[in-house]
Amino acid sequence: MLIQRTEHPSWLSNAYLVADRPGGHGVLIDGNGVVQPLVDRIAADDITITHILNTHHHADHVVDNVRYASLYGAPLLAHPLTAREIPGVDETIEDGAELTSGELQIRAMHTPGHAAGHLAFLVDGTDVFTADVLFKGTVGGTRAPGHTTFEDLKRSVMDRLMTLPPDTVVHPGHREPTTIGVEWEDNPFVRVWRGLDPEGTDTCRVRGEEATLVLWAPDYDGGHKAWVRFPVAGDDIVGGSQVER
Repeated sequence: MLIQRTEHPSWLSNAYLVADRPGGHGVLIDGNGVVQPLVDRIAADDITITHILNTHHHADHVVDNVRYASLYGAPLLAHPLTAREIPGVDETIEDGAELTSGELQIRAMHTPGHAAGHLAFLVDGTDVFTADVLFKGTVGGTRAPGHTTFEDLKRSVMDRLMTLPPDTVVHPGHREPTTIGVEWEDNPFVRVWRGLDPEGTDTCRVRGEEATLVLWAPDYDGGHKAWVRFPVAGDDIVGGSQVER
């Protein structure tokens, strides 16, 4: 399998080319505004693009949809809930849908929480593209536009992604790759959800609202991610910049 990633210097969002081999077939997963290296690789290796896949509707992941469509004429696929949020979706795909691109076998996994129509893509059973639900050392927030709930995000991570084989390579929506096994052992959120580490009890304020700081952990951008619990509204995962400790 051939995988190439680009990363936006400000957003830190990733775009991916995934192909079965040089001279073969492949797909593009998300567009981050820095996709010329992917375009160049497609041309150099004579790869036929069969599908354009969107994990979710946030701007830092869909910015190149129009360019992709113009260059390759391949169908743009997304979850039905994502298709309501962005233009140009040619086909909708639900949880469990399977796609073939040359020798690649791709399965869509509905992983809501960060966004209602969020999809992860499992390729050949060995590599999973998790977008903004699971990252190296952290997880996605539950206050982004179109989010669902903390409970959804936890289920997406623990009941869907963490049940994959430990050696499955995780290609997240931001920054560098990891594996399911590494995140099972080291991810601070997963460790608390597994009962290995305790929940915190310190008080904090989130945009002026009183809350309990259940977990304060590093985020992919060098800052922090917080799991907070509100007295009435329940749990959320928010960026550390929103929290007064």
